Amino acid sequence: MGDVLHKTTVLVLNRNWQAIDIKTPADAFCMMAAGTATALDIAQGDSMSPTKWPEWLLLPVRDSDNAVLTVHGPVRIPTVLVLARYDKVPKRRPKLSSRGIWDRDGGVCQYTGRKLTRDEGNIDHIMPRSRGGKTSWDNCVLADKRINSRKADRTPEEVGLKLQRKPGTPREMPSTYFIRNVHGVPDWEMFLE
Repeated sequence: MGDVLHKTTVLVLNRNWQAIDIKTPADAFCMMAAGTATALDIAQGDSMSPTKWPEWLLLPVRDSDNAVLTVHGPVRIPTVLVLARYDKVPKRRPKLSSRGIWDRDGGVCQYTGRKLTRDEGNIDHIMPRSRGGKTSWDNCVLADKRINSRKADRTPEEVGLKLQRKPGTPREMPSTYFIRNVHGVPDWEMFLE
C-alpha cells in the first residue's frame, strides 16, 4: 500500500484547469488537507465536480478506484487536483537526456535528415568523448545508429558528414509539454494534448 501513495498518479491543474504538474497521492492528500487544492470527483461519462477535503473523505470508494485504508476506513485516491489560487503555467527546459535530445531533434537523424524509429537512433557526441567532447546540448545530437557506428570516435568532418543544423539548448516550454501519463490514468486524457 505504501507504494501506491508514492507513485506519481495525480495530475495537477492550475485554477484555469490547465495541466501543470504531477504529484503522488501522499502529496495530493497534504495539498487537499491544507486547502491549497481540491480533487475532481470524476464519474463515468466525464461528469466531474471539484471536491474539498472534508467532502472527499466521505465519498464512497468505487470498485475502479484505488483507495488507502485509514483508521476511519478507506479513502479514495484522487486522480486529478485543481489548485485553489495558482493560475500560471510554469515553463522549464527539458533535462539533458537521450529523451530530451530525441525531442529537441524531433526524432530526426541530424546527419541524414531521416525520421527514425526508437530502435534506429542513438545519441552521438559530435566531438567524441574520447577526444575531450563533453555531454552537452551543444555537442550531442540524434543520429542513425549505422551512421554513428561508421563515425565512431571521429568528427563529422573526418568522415564526410555534415550536420543538418547546429545543436543547442532547447528553449523553455510550458510544463504541460513534459507531463507523460506513464501509469495510463484514464482521467488524465481530457486534460493532456
